[in-house]
Amino acid sequence: MNHLGAPALALSLPLLLLACDRGSGPSPAATTSPIIPLAAAAPPPSASSPTLIQAPVAEQLTRLPAPARLVAIGDLHGDLAATRAALRLAGAVDEKDHWSGGKLVVVQTGDQLDRGDGERAIVDLFDALEGEARAAGGAVIALNGNHEIMNVQLDFRYVTDGGFHGFNAVSGTNLADPRLADVPAAARERAASFLPGAPYAKRLAKRDTVALVGDTLFVHGGVLPKHVKYGLARINHEVSAWMNGDRPAPPEIVTAEDGPIWNRRYSAAPDVEDCKVLGEALSAASAKRMVVGHTVQRGGISSACDERVWRVDVGLSHYYGGDPEVLEIVGDTVKKLKKKP
Repeated sequence: MNHLGAPALALSLPLLLLACDRGSGPSPAATTSPIIPLAAAAPPPSASSPTLIQAPVAEQLTRLPAPARLVAIGDLHGDLAATRAALRLAGAVDEKDHWSGGKLVVVQTGDQLDRGDGERAIVDLFDALEGEARAAGGAVIALNGNHEIMNVQLDFRYVTDGGFHGFNAVSGTNLADPRLADVPAAARERAASFLPGAPYAKRLAKRDTVALVGDTLFVHGGVLPKHVKYGLARINHEVSAWMNGDRPAPPEIVTAEDGPIWNRRYSAAPDVEDCKVLGEALSAASAKRMVVGHTVQRGGISSACDERVWRVDVGLSHYYGGDPEVLEIVGDTVKKLKKKP
């Protein structure tokens, strides 16, 4: 999959508006926001299972110890109010948005960006909570989803007007960066914040793409056996290096149509073969279950493949109109938490 870089911004706006939606849900209404198109979707991945080869020990993903209580939160998409509601439902924050979860571990499966105006506040909140949780013996792990990758690629198709204004006057940006030469004026300050090596790209570079907590594997879209073979720690390192400005491009295995941030194989209606592939990926990663976001579950959090995959994107943002739900894992007990009526 060929993801276009900054020069593509010079394409005409009518052509850009015809770019196909590869976001995490239904196509948005036409927008006049400056955008960069992605290439047309590649054919769907083959259902055949690749031969499993364990990644070298140096590339094995670090497994965080299983906490007494673990909570997963799905896509947030720029909705600060819904984000706060989900964190409070998890028992993670107080009324002033400070950590109140003690040794709780929270994993947010990516897509904090796009579709809403509160993106910057959400990223800032999770960064602040990461430090507060660590000091209390807990943890906050925010993963990079496809929309975080897209923004560092300067793909702004799903940015709201408020989202562009929200990144004005970010400290440390360089509006004279030559990579911004073809960026429309309305998008320039946001682009200056998310260019590889720019302030918010560096913030995202501190986040992983895949995380393993206890016996649960977390990722935005879905891990396939070939991703484990490539090396999950290697994926984390290479994505972070690109965002940090130390690598010219993200790894192709991540940005591919079936990459771990794009894969929907386990999230729609997985069949027997899909569940077999899921089992192989979990076995190769030494995990019991996978928790994914990316694909809105209109009926709320759901599971498939004998509860070996849990789908936590409930469309809780204003854009999708869902209600906050979170997934709680305590020992071997997995359950959904939702606000009481």
